[in-house]
Amino acid sequence: MGTYVVVVGGGPLPPRTESPHSPNGARRCAPAAVVTADSGLDVALAAGLAPTLLVGDLDSVSAAGLEWARASGLATQTHPADKDATDTALALSAAATLARGDTAADLHVLCGSANDRLDHLLGIVAALGAADLDVFDTIRADIGATDVRVVHSGHAAQLDLATGAVFSLLALHGACTAVDVERARWPLVNASIGPSATIGISNESIGDPVTVRCAGGVLTVVVPPVAS
Repeated sequence: MGTYVVVVGGGPLPPRTESPHSPNGARRCAPAAVVTADSGLDVALAAGLAPTLLVGDLDSVSAAGLEWARASGLATQTHPADKDATDTALALSAAATLARGDTAADLHVLCGSANDRLDHLLGIVAALGAADLDVFDTIRADIGATDVRVVHSGHAAQLDLATGAVFSLLALHGACTAVDVERARWPLVNASIGPSATIGISNESIGDPVTVRCAGGVLTVVVPPVAS
């Protein structure tokens, strides 16, 4: 059992001391694997994470990063530049393959906040709905300072939030059915959320943990950063 970390490009990772699998916490609690997507290798090394696999077409990783990979004997899956999947999607699939057979596997994606390409950010969230990621009990992505959870059918997410903290539910991967939300200002029981529905926007915690379950579909939960 363990946490499988995927690191993507997008600038340095912000400090997130509250997470046991953040760049700081990962030094104390070693992940089962750290998969880096192309230039995510540079991001991981800068954060003090020890990569176990490099995946991608290697068009954005630095020369120094590639030299480190060669010198350290880092396992590498090289893909052609002309491909139908992003490096992030390929890295997520590789992590799912590594986790297969692990009965208590979690996925944690780390992405820096310097990525201002909306299409890239949406692509990361879209890739988290891939069917083969169902092998993970929980799926979390730290995208800059935003906490994103993706709940596959039959799974749940628990959010440790302060009372009054805001979170939103979105059916970005298609209609979701039998959605339950507990310990929220506006709880849901056996609810249906369509792709264009906004019923889940700006809910609030009434005390941790907030529990979100989805029996049908893939539900995205977004916890925005707390305003300073």
